[in-house]
Amino acid sequence: MAVKIYKPTTPSLRGTTGYTFEEITKDTPERALVSMRHAYSGRNAYGRITVRHRGGGNRRLIRAIDFKRDKKNIPAKVAAIEYDPNRTARLALLFYADGEKRYIIAPVGLKVGDSIVASPTAEIRPGNCLPLANIPVGTNIHSIELKAGKGAQMVRSAGTSAQVLAKEGEYAQVRLPSGEVRLVRQECFATIGQVGNIDHSNIKLGKAGRKRHMGIRPTVRGTAMSPRDHPHGGGEGRQPTGMPGPKSPWGKPTRGYKTRRNKSTNKFILRRRSKLGR
Repeated sequence: MAVKIYKPTTPSLRGTTGYTFEEITKDTPERALVSMRHAYSGRNAYGRITVRHRGGGNRRLIRAIDFKRDKKNIPAKVAAIEYDPNRTARLALLFYADGEKRYIIAPVGLKVGDSIVASPTAEIRPGNCLPLANIPVGTNIHSIELKAGKGAQMVRSAGTSAQVLAKEGEYAQVRLPSGEVRLVRQECFATIGQVGNIDHSNIKLGKAGRKRHMGIRPTVRGTAMSPRDHPHGGGEGRQPTGMPGPKSPWGKPTRGYKTRRNKSTNKFILRRRSKLGR
């Protein structure tokens, strides 16, 4: 996919780039596979804001995506490549041999008319889904399960891929896009190939309005606030924070602060993605 550059007829278009959408073959989603999305604007069940800077944006429909790939040994044909406003990756619409239709994450190289299958005996081709035990070492994979049968949880964003490094006993060593090396049980399924829409990281929004269309509201710097509103606020001009390290509005450290609390899975992480171990 190529990146589209706009003629700068306005100041905002000078730094704007967009998608060419040349890989998209179908404009409207499959009606049986979509549902309405309720906008929560970052609020929890009590109406309190738990995620800041959310709200507004264009209305979206939720696409039901098959992350489990539980139709084993049933071949499917790729009917279309579609856009999904809820994620960075593209979707592939599958027509199964038994008449059922499903969406999956579209990998690089998957085209309309291709035949794919989820099976322990499937070929090593983009879009096919196999258990890690049957995937050769060195193969690029995505949409990886953490628990067998639960569905893909890792490596689902545009342009990402993981790699099978080794196999030993019940576990396979998988290197994730962050550089982390993790143990995953060999009966967990993964999809062959790299997630499509590789040029997503090269897109420049160019103006604040495109961020608002995505449902993201403005973020105000802490140094621009008053002392009662933020630990960084106040002072004549820009001042040190008055306390060691940058803080959140509630006084909690924001950099170099370990936020990982799930210690039960530490034994599955062979190499951290950073020295801080966040």
